[in-house]
Amino acid sequence: MNTVFPFEWILAIRFMREARMQTLLIMSGVALGVSVIVFISALISGLQTNLFRRTLDFQAQIVILPPKEVSRPLHKAGEGMLATLVQPRAQRLQSVDQWQTVLAQVAKMDGVSVVAPVVAGAGFIVRGEANKAVGLTGIEPETYLQLIALNSKIIAGTANITGTDILVGMDLAKDLGVWTGDKLNLQTASGGTATLSIRGIFDFGNSGMNSRSVYIALRTAQSLLDLAGGVTSVEVNLEAPFTAETVAQTIQAQTGLKVDSWIATNAQFFSALEAQSMSNTVIRFFVGLTAALGIASVLVVSVVQKSKAIGILRATGTSRQQILRLFLLQGALTGLIGSLLGAVVGWLFLNAWRKIAVNADGTQLFPITFDPMLFVYAAVGATLVGTLAALFPALQAARLDPAVAIRG
Repeated sequence: MNTVFPFEWILAIRFMREARMQTLLIMSGVALGVSVIVFISALISGLQTNLFRRTLDFQAQIVILPPKEVSRPLHKAGEGMLATLVQPRAQRLQSVDQWQTVLAQVAKMDGVSVVAPVVAGAGFIVRGEANKAVGLTGIEPETYLQLIALNSKIIAGTANITGTDILVGMDLAKDLGVWTGDKLNLQTASGGTATLSIRGIFDFGNSGMNSRSVYIALRTAQSLLDLAGGVTSVEVNLEAPFTAETVAQTIQAQTGLKVDSWIATNAQFFSALEAQSMSNTVIRFFVGLTAALGIASVLVVSVVQKSKAIGILRATGTSRQQILRLFLLQGALTGLIGSLLGAVVGWLFLNAWRKIAVNADGTQLFPITFDPMLFVYAAVGATLVGTLAALFPALQAARLDPAVAIRG
């Protein structure tokens, strides 16, 4: 057994060296294909991670809400005919029923990482003659700051607010001419009013949020919106974000409340992620198919060119299994060496992309990480493709009749 294995390897390498130009061309083709796969996979992975982060860093993965109020007719006339025209009523600000119980129940569920109560509503910021409409969000910093990446967007001050503090966006601060430490008067339609000190200023990179969003303490929001002891939503983050829809349905079935997941509320975004992943898979398939056809065509030509040599080998006692392994080895070696070269080229492409794709301030357009396993998968995949591509030529060579091959 120890003498058979080196014989097949030595002969496979010799055949590859004799057809040096063919071998180099097909290895170059495999290397180019693998480099494309590595580059595109890393690029799409980085893009998806960036989009995913931009979407989920600033919104909860699951939001538990009170059920919507439904208008009902007071009476009916005749056989099922409405006596009056009933129009949908404006939705009032209402609290999640028994939200403390819901929060405790959800926090015990498998896969839940953070649960936070939130009070959200509309208000006005008054400063001198300026009057700005804002969407206020009441939070408990100890839980909410684990829910979204608000801390990372603070450009001045801190996000750890108390009952007399407020966080405002950068655009709103500029419009009002204020900065950290200044006072603002916050009012609501229910008649609530409070004078709050600016604790921090954030920049979400979004003009709408920077000019219209403010954060205050949960109890302050409850008082301003006349929602004593209540919350308008319970927000949840999971250890596995892509299970959000399944978990949301489970919560809805257990509580009877309205539950939205980020997958349902961002259906188009989720479809775009799936389309990108599918595109990546299709690209890999066709690149792999092209490489396989290239390897197979070269080995078919090699079988024809080496038919006399194969016939002599068969006539001198080389078995069909050895001939089969000989050409399978050629395919595997071609795929492996080509994949290693392709991984290096793909790594160089990614480095070049990181230097080219930059924002105006010199930062990366979006971060791309080098996952070592991507190169391992590419090498294993290319070796497997090379071996499978060599199967038909190897079978063709193993079936050659020694006498016919030598005469031909």
